[in-house]
Amino acid sequence: MKNVRTVFMGSPEFARTTLQALIGVVNLVGVVTQPDRPAGRGKVLTAPPVKLLAAAAGIPIMQPERLRRPEAFDQLAAWQPELIVVAAFGQILRQNVLDLPKFGCINVHASLLPRWRGAAPIQAALLHGDLQTGVTIMKMDAGIDTGDMLARRVVDINEQDNTASLTGRLATAGAELLLATLPPYLEGKIQPMPQDHDQATYAPMIKKENGLLDFSERAEVLVCKVRAYNPWPGTFFQWEGQPLKVLKASSQVETGLKPAQRGTVNGLPAVGTADGALILVEVQPAGKKTMPGAVFLNGARRWLDNGTGVG
Repeated sequence: MKNVRTVFMGSPEFARTTLQALIGVVNLVGVVTQPDRPAGRGKVLTAPPVKLLAAAAGIPIMQPERLRRPEAFDQLAAWQPELIVVAAFGQILRQNVLDLPKFGCINVHASLLPRWRGAAPIQAALLHGDLQTGVTIMKMDAGIDTGDMLARRVVDINEQDNTASLTGRLATAGAELLLATLPPYLEGKIQPMPQDHDQATYAPMIKKENGLLDFSERAEVLVCKVRAYNPWPGTFFQWEGQPLKVLKASSQVETGLKPAQRGTVNGLPAVGTADGALILVEVQPAGKKTMPGAVFLNGARRWLDNGTGVG
């Protein structure tokens, strides 16, 4: 396997874990990753995690704005890959790329396909209250996560998981499963398994505005959003003319609070929902550091102006 000319495609931390696992195992002739992007409050131009690792390992790097452009494909083809491994790359591969390596394009996808095809499978699993998710090693085709599966591994979702913590565990599971799958796959010992397309669900790309909390929804739905959108885009609502970010939350039914009415539950700030209350366990007021809900409540003198204490 060390002689197989391999190109890796990926960008974020999830993909970096996969690339790290491949270094020294296959012949990495090139890495394709997204261009550097502005990040943080200062909008500083920041390299993707995959680029930093590839540069440190001395692997040639390509950062095309669009892989479909002829000059980008020509550079990819010049590497003469026999295998392309993809993990959270963020661009759709056209047929000329899929056909380029003799062993095809292998994708590490962070869900148990065919559930949660698409751009945000980890967030989708948390949003919908799934108890389990996992990783799938798949041979890519022209569809979006529709290719035949080579292997899957189940990962349990814990009650305290958010996207950050779950991503870390899935990245490790995906890298381990990839290393276990590649040798028999390259030797022709794995029979790819078609997906049941009738069972497919889709995980669309997350947008910044998805983080606004709507207190006409059920409390447990809002808790799922808090978990799914941590760290990005984060969940928030307006408090004294500024966004109040909610980093951790729990729910309680039958609190007597009306939707959007502020109150307290067991000494913590809470907001009424369609069926109870969203309890703010950890928050971040505008311009301040993250703090426990109880600490925020001590300084929020007007919190109960439209509400009532209920615990």
